[in-house]
Amino acid sequence: MERGRTATEGSGAERTAARQHHGNRHGRSERARQAVLEAADGLLVEKGFTGVTIEGIASSAGVAKQTIYRWWSTKTDILLDAFLQDATEALTPPDHGDLTEDLGAHLHQLALFLTRSDAGTVFTALLGHAQHDPAFAGVLRARYLDEQRRRDRLPLDNAVRRGELPADLDTVAEVDQLVGPIYHRVLVTGDPVDRAFTDLLVDNFLRRHRVR
Repeated sequence: MERGRTATEGSGAERTAARQHHGNRHGRSERARQAVLEAADGLLVEKGFTGVTIEGIASSAGVAKQTIYRWWSTKTDILLDAFLQDATEALTPPDHGDLTEDLGAHLHQLALFLTRSDAGTVFTALLGHAQHDPAFAGVLRARYLDEQRRRDRLPLDNAVRRGELPADLDTVAEVDQLVGPIYHRVLVTGDPVDRAFTDLLVDNFLRRHRVR
């Protein structure tokens, strides 16, 4: 301790310095983490699932492999976290207070996300990997599919709350009929999933439930 400075003053300054150092370190860590997630996305689109390696991700992100292994064990773990972050940001439905507008916007956004974004490419790759890895299939279902079904139900749940839809509506079954055709076209047939198609899904739903 320096002469003339009290213990209270010294410890306060040290605490301030410690907080600043911790904040900077945390900031660098978060930037590195985001760089890894973005690098994994980009490499998968460029090289395909088998072409993505931890070494390649580290090089593209400008970090050491040891940095990656602090957070993830495999490239699949990295790709899943990257996809989940993108899905949370892009696939949380809007709430404009109107079922037709909310449902139309959400289904269109889901279609765009799956067909035109890097995240959609990652999702397709992860589904393919899940076919050969039952343990990962369970993780994917628990971390994405279950949560996404909850998000997909939000426009219906909000409409039930507002009285636009009946309180006893089976929203789980209904949302499967709304989003199921989108996934079927994306993953099975390859047919277009344009705005006309998603609007048709909404129109059919509204007519079925006599919603004006």
